[in-house]
Amino acid sequence: MPFHTRLLGRDKIVLYSFIQSLNKTFGTSICEPLPEVVAQENFERADLQVKPPEMMSKRTRNKIDEIVRELEIGNISPDRDKHYADLRSTLFDDSETMPVKLTKIDVLLKRENALYLVNFQDVETEQRKFLEIKRMLLEWMGAYLWEDPTLEIYPIIAIPYNPYAPKPYKRWTMRGMIDIKNELKVAEEFWNFLGGVGAYEELLDCFERAGIELRDEIDEYFSKFSKAAT
Repeated sequence: MPFHTRLLGRDKIVLYSFIQSLNKTFGTSICEPLPEVVAQENFERADLQVKPPEMMSKRTRNKIDEIVRELEIGNISPDRDKHYADLRSTLFDDSETMPVKLTKIDVLLKRENALYLVNFQDVETEQRKFLEIKRMLLEWMGAYLWEDPTLEIYPIIAIPYNPYAPKPYKRWTMRGMIDIKNELKVAEEFWNFLGGVGAYEELLDCFERAGIELRDEIDEYFSKFSKAAT
């Protein structure tokens, strides 16, 4: 970044690049493993990177195609409860099945007769991706319903932190495709859902303590770039 470097200085560019890299790392290396620990006291099961069932009713698949098509053209609104009822209604004893290869579930949580299927998304996920994401959520629901039609299934998009805090999360590019009330959990709402009231603040405290403990190493890492810039 030659123009940026000459304008701002190498130390600031290094810091910027480091933070950009950390933003990406937060999803896969930091935030994704945490739910297994945070949720263990509130859920019977909390598993990472779960492979969904590999069979589905053909009627269910056709209904998923219909729901996505109707959402895309704006004929219906996203509604987790209605989607669940619609997919469940396609299951009959004589339903013909078909093999499916579905995206892995980032976090699977189980409590009594309910399954919560979590997919992490970046804070800046593009609007065009949400049609694909919605299909994935419906496919998870359809596959697990075929395996056990008595389950209550809640697919969830999780965004680990809110870049607009303390203001509310405002990237509503997913409106019209995702049921905001039932299929989206952002920052505090997500972590408190996993660990109970206060879990989010406790988690932030853990990161703060880690930062304090590593402060000398962090300062030493960046100091060499500050010296090189002078």
